[in-house]
Amino acid sequence: MSVTNEDVLHVAQLARLAIDDTRLPGLVAELNGILQHIDALQQATMPADLSARTVAGMPLRADDAPPVALRRARELFAPATRDGFFLVPRLATHGDAGASASASDGEGDA
Repeated sequence: MSVTNEDVLHVAQLARLAIDDTRLPGLVAELNGILQHIDALQQATMPADLSARTVAGMPLRADDAPPVALRRARELFAPATRDGFFLVPRLATHGDAGASASASDGEGDA
């Protein structure tokens, strides 16, 4: 099977690609080279013993991982929680924004 100039122009039109006339012969030659390579690969035979060896696959290690060091209760990471969320201290640079939010909650300083 080979590709012609018309085939390349048709596919380029379907893909809405503009192909320069000077580039067209190079594209046809490249595509024909790829098709020749694929044809050669299809004609190659693989030894039966090679295909039998690849079925087994790679040996796997035992899945014996050590326990995760960070697996512990959430409260141990941040002892102050409310409704399942961590409470963190306000930044000094956000003091003004925190004062108005605290006043609206009715809790005072957090």
